[in-house]
Amino acid sequence: LALGGNTGNPLYDFFIGRELNPRIGNFDLKYMCELRPGLIGWVVINLGMLMKEVELRGSPSLAMILVNSFQLLYVADALWNEEAVLSTMDIVHDGFGFMLVFGDLAWVPFTYSLQAAFLVGHPQALTLLKAAAIVALNGIGYYIFRKSNSQKNQFRRDPTHPSVAGLETIATAMG
Repeated sequence: LALGGNTGNPLYDFFIGRELNPRIGNFDLKYMCELRPGLIGWVVINLGMLMKEVELRGSPSLAMILVNSFQLLYVADALWNEEAVLSTMDIVHDGFGFMLVFGDLAWVPFTYSLQAAFLVGHPQALTLLKAAAIVALNGIGYYIFRKSNSQKNQFRRDPTHPSVAGLETIATAMG
């Protein structure tokens, strides 16, 4: 059982989640819900927004192409590096309650796609110079994101690995 969802308050425990990693046979519900449905749903909604823009304006705007491309890259990265989710707080500590289920299956696809939805109703013209600056900024941000998450995952898996063994750490109650 998840400690946070084991308070004795049924409503709170339902929201936070009593079960840590519920399974149906060998099928891990929490691991399955953590990434795939929400992220794939996000991409599908984004593509629907892109198609709506094509329907309304004849072609997708550069802004819509960039939003779809950057967010598809993020989703592809998450799915490619899916094993890294096994060391995250969501999987290791948090219960599988309403908050996590709702977040994974509804919040992620329907709020993360709001940028594409905004662009359908409010077209944004981008010059090539602005687009190039946005691509460069996203590239730098993605590089930092990927390097830091890879390092964090490596440290969680094996803190003695040569690539992370010399890093300065802060001791916590969890280790």
